[in-house]
Amino acid sequence: MASTETSGSGDVGRTLELLWETGPRPSRGPKPGLTLDRIVEAAVQLADAEGLEAVTMRRVSTELGTGTMTLYRYLPGKAELLDLMLDRVQRPDPGVEAAEGGWRGALEQVASQTLANYRRHPWLLYVNQARPILGPGAVQSMEVVLSAIKPMGLADVELISVVVMIDNYVVGAARAEVFHQEALRTTGMTDADFWQAQQPVLERAMNSGRFPTMAGLDEEAFGQEFDHFDFGLRRILDGLEDIVAERARS
Repeated sequence: MASTETSGSGDVGRTLELLWETGPRPSRGPKPGLTLDRIVEAAVQLADAEGLEAVTMRRVSTELGTGTMTLYRYLPGKAELLDLMLDRVQRPDPGVEAAEGGWRGALEQVASQTLANYRRHPWLLYVNQARPILGPGAVQSMEVVLSAIKPMGLADVELISVVVMIDNYVVGAARAEVFHQEALRTTGMTDADFWQAQQPVLERAMNSGRFPTMAGLDEEAFGQEFDHFDFGLRRILDGLEDIVAERARS
């Protein structure tokens, strides 16, 4: 399993200058056409293909066909590069603004897009973003979501809590999905083989009478066909609808 990186662990001031383009422009290296944007894009592609642990200044420079020291003319190091990568993949999707169904439709779109983003960039799950660096991508993404759910009529702090709630739910679902794929890859054992190996012990346990509720479950209770993500998301949105209706009546 990949190790965890931490956002905001580099030079915060310099990272903000690079994100918002408020500081001195990076000095150009000897490779024609090399830009900070190309460096960040190459790093994201590398992380998508091989995981975050593959992203080093040396490896990114190799992918770009330039020397490692050239990259340091554009940014201080990997910590700052990581924050630029995070902001790159958090750019808002216009689908949220165009979503039908009011605030509920917008949140459904946000959840769907966020899950898709974790599928595209599974390395995001290995980044501690407890203290994120807020670049234009992250801020614009939040602006889009908040403007879409503002009609809920909740207090500002509650609107933020709604965004956090949806994100936490999606992160949990994405982690389960990504970690499942990682288990398949690292063990080489299929799901069928894995559960088959446990079957004799589990059958004895279920027949022992110690676990009557578990033993009485329908055979399809653990089937793969049921959409747990959709079921959970709808229940969250149902609960929010109750709160919105209650506030409208008060």
